[in-house]
Amino acid sequence: MMLKPAIFLDRDGVLNKTLVQNAKPYAPRQLQDFHIFPAGIKITRLLKEAGFLIVVVTNQPDVGNGIVKQAIVEGMHYQLSQTLTLDAIKVCYHSQSEGCLCRKPKPGMLLEASQELGIDLKQSIMVGDRSSDILAGIAAGCRRTILIDYGYSEPQLGKADVIVRSLEEVADAILGH
Repeated sequence: MMLKPAIFLDRDGVLNKTLVQNAKPYAPRQLQDFHIFPAGIKITRLLKEAGFLIVVVTNQPDVGNGIVKQAIVEGMHYQLSQTLTLDAIKVCYHSQSEGCLCRKPKPGMLLEASQELGIDLKQSIMVGDRSSDILAGIAAGCRRTILIDYGYSEPQLGKADVIVRSLEEVADAILGH
């Protein structure tokens, strides 16, 4: 079986707006607060046309912590799947304290998608806006990692291969436009 390269995309802050308070990002907690970045439509289409599988990998600990109902997050993912060109959405609903293997910075969601979709991790790219995304990409053996740097107040623990300032710059970094 011929393995395919993939672009792994974090959700919050990469594909949709987050609420930023005191330079710290928070996922939307209600469906009406879930707003997909318009650039995501064009970028996922361009990357798909360039031969990449497109996989969202997202931690959603508010479900595990009892703050948000899983059905609300699934509604958000339905909107993503209807709006963007995606091959899969992988979600970790566990709280940070559960120590699961799927929660980024662990590579579980990327490894699972790789097995299910026939992804060549050595030719794949992880895109995120936080250290946990970059560390997951490194742990999974991705060829490159790209950080969208919004200037959050948290430390950057993993060294991204490429640092950009917006989702639009991600496509340029990948496709070389």
